[in-house]
Amino acid sequence: MKFEDYRISDKLKHNILEKGFKRPTDIQFKSIPAILRREDVLAIAQTGTGKTAAFVIPVLQNILKLPKKAQTGGVICAVMAPTHELAEQITQVFLDFTKDLGISVLCIHGGVSQDDQIEKLTQGIDVVVATPGRLFDLRSQGYLKLEDLKILVLDEADHMLDLGFIKDIQDLLRFIPKKRQTLFFSATINPRIKKLAYSIVQNPIRIQVSPKNPVSKNVTHSLVHVEMDDKRFFLERVINDYSESKTLCFVRTKVRAERVKKAMERVEIEAQTIHSDKSDEERTATMRDFKSGKVKLLIATDISARGIDIPGVDIVINYDLPELAENYVHRVGRTGRGTAKGSALSFCSSEEQTLLEDIESFLGDPLPVQKIDLKTYTDTIDFSRDVHADWKSLMSDNDLLKKPKKRKKKK
Repeated sequence: MKFEDYRISDKLKHNILEKGFKRPTDIQFKSIPAILRREDVLAIAQTGTGKTAAFVIPVLQNILKLPKKAQTGGVICAVMAPTHELAEQITQVFLDFTKDLGISVLCIHGGVSQDDQIEKLTQGIDVVVATPGRLFDLRSQGYLKLEDLKILVLDEADHMLDLGFIKDIQDLLRFIPKKRQTLFFSATINPRIKKLAYSIVQNPIRIQVSPKNPVSKNVTHSLVHVEMDDKRFFLERVINDYSESKTLCFVRTKVRAERVKKAMERVEIEAQTIHSDKSDEERTATMRDFKSGKVKLLIATDISARGIDIPGVDIVINYDLPELAENYVHRVGRTGRGTAKGSALSFCSSEEQTLLEDIESFLGDPLPVQKIDLKTYTDTIDFSRDVHADWKSLMSDNDLLKKPKKRKKKK
């Protein structure tokens, strides 16, 4: 099936084709018809499969079919996202498809002045994409009216739960009509979020894409056993050997993010960091530099792992293994998006063995291990600034980013 076969506006079809969309992905193929029928949808799909377009396209069509547009301060559709980066990304997808449709879209989040957001709301906005904090601030001040809301979308709702937004979401339900369409999209689901989901949606169509394999098949995985104090040397070697690659490196805390950045600077590797201590302006500038390729190494906490579409990420490095096993899926999902190929490399220290076991249990398969001989290991530490030229020869058949043979699954 092609997008041109859907019963949607010709202008919307034109916008879709103009952005290079020809055939729907699995999640789009399964979600769009149900959303067009105005049914509630609970969709679980691996990251990088096109979830955002799966709800943006039919939501726009449903708005076009409404008899009248939003009144001043009121909105037709509200999309909630856990971080401002994801909110901005979703907003851009809406804007890509709204050309000549006469539908207005506004992104609202904290960290910036609310004056411009208030001014645009008073002019009338059809779709608001928001982080929970700023959405509730503007609603409590009377600038954002939700009484006539027709469509509610929660994207990466499990992450909102992790960040403590569950009370905000529950409070939101008191201010919006019970008769509405609710769309719930995420890459993973657990018992807590499942309970929340079913308290929000009504008789939903449940859609699950590749539930037994939550990670994209386009990603090659490797695991290296490296002690905690030695990880910076191995990161240096990978970056030097793949200096033209765009690399996203995940660490556990914002303090470690800054320490790893300084360690890279000591060996003359340029890097930037992104975490919750950064201002919105700093985070926006950092993402812009990384997306454009101006900076090749971005060191991040899990704030950047969820739903962010960063074009051309070649390598994801789990410098620290995530404390939540499902975050492994979100981290490595930053590469291998769409039809692109990517590599995911994880450093595991002896004290992280339990975390590794949790990840492998969640995935249902062990991560392929790349063994490193003692000489290579010690050379990495002793000559970290001098060995990058013959990195591949040192690694020989143990190239960290070469597709390895899988270990047999433990019974």
